[in-house]
Amino acid sequence: MEIKNLQIKVDNWIKNHGVRYFNELTNMAQLTEEVGEVARIISRKYGEQSYKESDKEIDLAGELSDVLFVLLCLANQTGVDLQTAFDERLDVKANRDHERHHTNEKLD
Repeated sequence: MEIKNLQIKVDNWIKNHGVRYFNELTNMAQLTEEVGEVARIISRKYGEQSYKESDKEIDLAGELSDVLFVLLCLANQTGVDLQTAFDERLDVKANRDHERHHTNEKLD
């Protein structure tokens, strides 16, 4: 599914289930909270922190999906076409970073 279709899907969900979008500041706080939950999982699963009993049932895929949902909400309510923006950024990164990454000895 393309990003633009995800934006439409989220917008339809908001209209049918969410009543309205939270304001931008609330959604920014929500995004920060969701990213923090992803960080908590990563630090325990791949890092050096140990799991708390309450952390053992938390699902990385679900938390990443929560981040994506709030990000799509923010894009919708601020008029950002994420598909176009992502495609443009990917082109910039491909042109700017191709040689840099292929010649980086740290990545061998």
